[in-house]
Amino acid sequence: MKKPIQYLLTSFLLLVIGAGNAVAQTPKQPVDYVNPYIGNTSHLLVPTYPTVHLPNSILRAYPERENFTSNTINGLPLVVTSHRGSSAFNLSPYQGNLENVKSTIRYGYDNEIIKPYYYEVDLDDYGVNVKFAPSHQSAIYDLQFNQSNLPAYLILNTRDGELTVNQNTVSGFQKLSNNTKVFIYFETDLQPVESGTHQNNLIDSKNKSTSGRNAYLVLKYPAKTKQIKVHYGISFISVEQAKNNLQREIKDYNLNSVAQKGKAIWNATLGKIQIEGSDETAKTIFYTSLYRTYERMINLSEDGKYFSAFDGKIHNDNGTPFFTDDWIWDTYRATHPLRVIIEPKMESNMINSYLRMAQQMDDHWMPTFPEVTGDSRRMNSNHGVATIIDAYNKGLKSFNLEEAYQYCKAGITEKTLAPWSAKKAGVLDQFFKDKGYFPALPAGEKETAPEVHGFEKRQPIAVTLGTVYDEWCLGNIALQLGKTDEAKHFLDKSLSYHTVFNPETKFFHPKDANGKFIEPLDYRFSGGLGARETYDENNGWLYRWDVLHNVGDLVEMIGGKQAFVDELEKMYNTPLGKSRFDFYSQLPDHTGNVGQFSMGNEPAMHIPYLYNYAGQPWRTQKRVRSLLAQWFRNDVMGIPGDEDGGGLTSFVVFSQMGFYPMTPGLPMYVIGSPAFANVKLDLGNGKKFEISCLNYSPDNKYVQSAKLNGQVWNKSWFSHDDLMKGGKLELVMSKRPNKEWAADANAVPPSFKMPGK
Repeated sequence: MKKPIQYLLTSFLLLVIGAGNAVAQTPKQPVDYVNPYIGNTSHLLVPTYPTVHLPNSILRAYPERENFTSNTINGLPLVVTSHRGSSAFNLSPYQGNLENVKSTIRYGYDNEIIKPYYYEVDLDDYGVNVKFAPSHQSAIYDLQFNQSNLPAYLILNTRDGELTVNQNTVSGFQKLSNNTKVFIYFETDLQPVESGTHQNNLIDSKNKSTSGRNAYLVLKYPAKTKQIKVHYGISFISVEQAKNNLQREIKDYNLNSVAQKGKAIWNATLGKIQIEGSDETAKTIFYTSLYRTYERMINLSEDGKYFSAFDGKIHNDNGTPFFTDDWIWDTYRATHPLRVIIEPKMESNMINSYLRMAQQMDDHWMPTFPEVTGDSRRMNSNHGVATIIDAYNKGLKSFNLEEAYQYCKAGITEKTLAPWSAKKAGVLDQFFKDKGYFPALPAGEKETAPEVHGFEKRQPIAVTLGTVYDEWCLGNIALQLGKTDEAKHFLDKSLSYHTVFNPETKFFHPKDANGKFIEPLDYRFSGGLGARETYDENNGWLYRWDVLHNVGDLVEMIGGKQAFVDELEKMYNTPLGKSRFDFYSQLPDHTGNVGQFSMGNEPAMHIPYLYNYAGQPWRTQKRVRSLLAQWFRNDVMGIPGDEDGGGLTSFVVFSQMGFYPMTPGLPMYVIGSPAFANVKLDLGNGKKFEISCLNYSPDNKYVQSAKLNGQVWNKSWFSHDDLMKGGKLELVMSKRPNKEWAADANAVPPSFKMPGK
C-alpha cells in the first residue's frame, strides 16, 4: 500500500540524520590518538621531542628547539641521525634581502601541527607555510610563499661536510663522528633562476660547491613563486644510494600521498594492540607511548646493504636488516620485552644486529650503546646479555646463541666495568672478580685507576648490582648451551649482591677496597653529583630494590614480606630532605618523585610491582595507577624524565595493559591494573592474547578475582607461554581492593633458583 507523503519525508530525514551521525561517530584509528607534544617540556633535563617518522626508519625529524616553549625554531630539519640529536643538514626557506641570509635562519612560528606521519607550520615572520611528510629513507616538503613581490630562496646547509648544486638538485654529505657520513640527494620541482654559494650579499653562480662547517648553498626562484616542492633521499652509503632511496619511495611531489601511506603504516603498527574503554585520555597516553617505542632502533639497511660504523665498511645484509641506535641500559627493561611480544621478527633482527656489531668490532664485545656512529659505551653494566637471554627464553631462536654468549662473556669479563669506558679490564675489575663487588673510594680520596671516567666516577653500587644481574643472564645462557661449569660459576657470582648489603640498615651500601662500608653515608644525598661516587643518577633508596633476578631473596634480606612492604611504603613517605632546588641540583635525573621514589628514571620502573612478591598485589594495583595518573599525562610535561626513545614509555604501555616484564630473562609477567575494559595483543601468528576487565570503570583499579583461559587464577603473575598460546586473562575489577587475591605464599611471582635446588 502507498505510504503517506509525510511518512516518506520523515523516513528520509531520519535516514539523512542517521547517516550524519554515522559519519560523526566514525571511530578513531590508533594513530589518531597519538599526541607527539606529550613531554615536549622537560621537568629538568631533556624533553621528549615530537618526532615525525615511520616506525624504526632512518628518516626522523622534529622541529629544532630546546622545549615546546621555545620562541623560535632553527630552520627545517632534514634527518636526525641519532636519538635526541640535531638534524644533519638544514633547510631554510626565505623571502627578503640576501644580506640577511646565513647558513640557518631562526624562525618565529605559529599554527603548528604534528602527527607521527605529518608536520605543518607557519613561518609567520616570512609568510611561509610548510608541510612535511616522511617515508622510510626519504621525505617531502611543500613550501607555500605568500609575499608574491619578492623572490623566493631556499638555503640548504651541512653542519660539517660538502654540498653541490646542479640545476634543481643538491647533493652532498655531512660528517658525523667516527668516520661516519650521512649523504643527501635533494630535488625541487622548479628550476632555480640562480644557485650557488653566497658571497657579498650575492649568489655566486659560478661556484656550485661548498664545504666545511656550516657550509651552505642558496637557490633563488623568481618573484611571484607561490609554491616550491622538495623531496629528498638520505643514505649512510653514498649520494647515489640516497637518490635510489628517494626514487624507490617517493616518485613525484604528492605530499598527501606520502602522508596517507605513512598514516596507514602507523595504524597497522599501533593496531597490533587494540584497546577498548571509556577513558579517551588513557587511550591518548597509551598510543602515544606505544608510538614512542618505535623511534628506535632504526633499520639501516638500504637495498640490501648497510654502512657499519663498527668497522667502517659497507656490508650486504643477506636478507636480515641491520638495526642500530639503541641505549640498552634504558631499553632492556621493557622496550625490548615489548618487541618480543608484538614485533618478534624485528627483535630477532635487532639481536642479530648486535652480533654483527660485536663481530665487526676489534674486541668482539657485545655493544652497550650502539648508535649510527658506533658503540659509545655509555652508562654502566652490559645489559645486551639481558636482551639475548630474554628473547631466547621467550622463544626467539633465530640467532646464534653460542656466538652471542662469547660476545656477552667478553663484554662482561674482558672490558672494564668502569662506567662510560671502552678500556680493557683493569685493577678494579680484577678486584670485582675476586671479591664480588666494585670498590668505592672513601670521600676525598683521589682516583688512581686509569679506567675510571673523570666525571662519571666509579658508581660502585650501580655497577655491582647491574653486573651480578648480567652474570645471572650469562649463567642462564651457559645453561642453555650445556656449559654447566661456566653456568655454575656465573650463577654463583650473581648472588654476590650480598657483599654490599648492609645488614644493619638493610640498604645496598658502597664498600671500600678493605671491605669496610663507606661512612658516613646518607642514602639520599651521598655520592656527589648524580650520586656517581656511590650509586648512579639515583640515590640509595632507589637502588635498594635493584635485584631484578632474585626478588624473593631480597624480600628475605629486608626482613620478610611485611617488613618489605613497610620499607617500600617508607620510601614513598620519606621526603626529599632538602629544598627542591638543592635536591635536583645534585640529582637532576631523580625526577617524578613520590618521596624518595623517582618515576623519571628507568631503574625505578619495576619497583611499583614489587608488592606482588610480598603477597600484597593490591598495593601494586594502587601504586601503578597512581603513578600513571601523577606522572604520565596528556600534556607537554606529561613525561617525568628523559624518555630515551621508549625507555620510560614502555613502562606505560605495559602498565596500562595490566602486566609488566619484571625480570628480563625470566619468561613471565607480573600482573598490575589494566586501564582499559579490553586489550587485545596481535601475536602475529594468527593468535591473540586478550585481557578482559569485568565490571570495568576507569576508577575500578583493584583486581577482585581472575581467570586464565577459563580457569580460576589466584596468582599475581603468568608465564610468557600462557601469553603466546593466545587466550584470555579475565579480571574482575572493583573500586576497592580484595586483599586476599593472590596473597598466598604460592601466588607470588617466581625468582631465581640455583639449578638442582
